[in-house]
Amino acid sequence: MKNETLVIRLIPVLLLSILVGCQPKTVAPITSLINKVWKANTVKEADLLVFTLGATNNIKPGYTNFRLDLSRADTVQLKDVDGRLTVGTWTVSTDNKRLILANLNPKPTNTGGSVEYYILAEPDGSSLKLERTAESRKTGNTIDQYELIPQ
Repeated sequence: MKNETLVIRLIPVLLLSILVGCQPKTVAPITSLINKVWKANTVKEADLLVFTLGATNNIKPGYTNFRLDLSRADTVQLKDVDGRLTVGTWTVSTDNKRLILANLNPKPTNTGGSVEYYILAEPDGSSLKLERTAESRKTGNTIDQYELIPQ
């Protein structure tokens, strides 16, 4: 009888433990790690390395002036390889897998005013690795990868 009573008392505790363990885990936003001004350290257009910070033989030296300013929560400023400045808003997807630039003005060609990047590695505040989710007209319709460092 004592064993049955103990089992009956333990069942609710076990069920509660199982339910708590099955709760979906929330992903902490990475916005606090990336909210700064970034510059290009390396850039690949398709599979071709076209820029390395400090190198003298860069295929695309224009990336020296590349800036991705995420320092304000409600505004992004992007200065791309061609030196053109676009301004808009930025967010990170709820799963922390994409950086979304929206309402860009002037609108980059063939974007509808939005550019998205896959976040390739967990940001740590000292680097940000991105890959465009769609081809870039500015780079000959290639999918580009960026390793960025704080300015």
